[in-house]
Amino acid sequence: MLERRPAIHPSSRAFVTMPRTLEVLDSRGLADDLLAGANTTEAVHLFAGATLDLTHLPSRHRYGMITPQTNVDQALERYARDQGARVLRGTEVTGLAQDADAVTVTARADGGGPASTWRARYVVGADGAHSTVRGLLGADFPGRTVLTSVVLADVRLADGPTGNGLTLGNTPEVFGFLVPYGKARPGWYRSMTWDRRHQLPDKAAVEEAEVTRVLAEAMGRDVGVREIGWHSRFHCDERQVRSYRHGRVFLAGDAAHVHSPMGGQGMNTGVQDAANLAWKLDLALGGADPAILDTYHRERHPVGRRVLLQSGAMMRAVTLGPRPARWLRDHLAPALLGVGRVRDTIAGSFTGVTPRYPRGRRQHALVGTRATEVPLAEGRLTELQRAGGFLLIRERGAARVDTTVAQAERTDSGPALLVRPDGYIAWAGPGVRTDGPDGWHTTWRAWTGPATDAVRAGR
Repeated sequence: MLERRPAIHPSSRAFVTMPRTLEVLDSRGLADDLLAGANTTEAVHLFAGATLDLTHLPSRHRYGMITPQTNVDQALERYARDQGARVLRGTEVTGLAQDADAVTVTARADGGGPASTWRARYVVGADGAHSTVRGLLGADFPGRTVLTSVVLADVRLADGPTGNGLTLGNTPEVFGFLVPYGKARPGWYRSMTWDRRHQLPDKAAVEEAEVTRVLAEAMGRDVGVREIGWHSRFHCDERQVRSYRHGRVFLAGDAAHVHSPMGGQGMNTGVQDAANLAWKLDLALGGADPAILDTYHRERHPVGRRVLLQSGAMMRAVTLGPRPARWLRDHLAPALLGVGRVRDTIAGSFTGVTPRYPRGRRQHALVGTRATEVPLAEGRLTELQRAGGFLLIRERGAARVDTTVAQAERTDSGPALLVRPDGYIAWAGPGVRTDGPDGWHTTWRAWTGPATDAVRAGR
């Protein structure tokens, strides 16, 4: 891994880890330690008393984890190093050229020094909104700026919102968003503020008086700002590359898509991009058909597009100016979120647990959905995923199949499943003994290639 920064950035914009991302982290054995030092929230308090309740989600994690992205980055880097990854910090990529067999990457120490070159069969550009890799590819990044002079700050409050929820306040001219640090830093909150009447360039200083005034106006009262720590002013773009794959080079995270911070989707979408791509690269490097790598764009580009639309819709709802539109929003939002099916649909999409990947016409309706909540006779799916590879979940009462694929037995009356390494269902059928083109083994071989071990007996 080549990283321009010499160390993990001590401050970060991302602050909330969503349930689907927690499942991904749990499948690497990282979630519990992160949760031990974090705060959690089961609700998002919106405008006019509307609340998005997360407690009905089909996930073990029916909450958002509140912790700076710095902590998540540190956990992921430790995990990568433990798995044998070589992390080269202070190394800036300066050149990229690909041929039929591999990619040549040129880099140098950040700030100067002699150039170094690497040859790799594949390259993933996960280098942020100002991606060097994207620029070297010449990839289009269409979109536009949608909000300017947004201020993030860590603030210590004497009279902040109570409880663990995420709190949003707004008027026709301003909005303020507060997330409590909780037990990690009692009395401290991450704030996000915006003032339609006070638009400044990104490099303009952030004044304590500005944050204090906008928060008070947005929340409808003085929240007692006593101290301001880290702060940043920035603008928001909505952009997405047209293709996530460019030959042997892939784009992921903010290098592939940027959007409004409303909804806290940025880091979460990036982690899920990586979870989708990593195991496919592993298979391709091991001899599987490289065409499986095309599914990365096919599965993740629509998700990125949905996130852009979703976060953009929330941003536009929060910044509504005309009184009739605000009146309609303030009356509709609480009513709609009070309807269980509507609430669960919005919460599921917002937290990443309900979006599904495309499936073939003849495939079972469960293909492309998460398998995380399947009840198992022993352990849970995210624990079993830590070994890597596919997982065959037998129907209740079915005997083990003689195969090298890891197995588990479900305890309810649901169908047999073949679960991908990222936790999504690749195949579903009445039983693991199903033969021929409709069997799990055919699907497994389509992903992993003809060289994989076959089922030897037990049919």
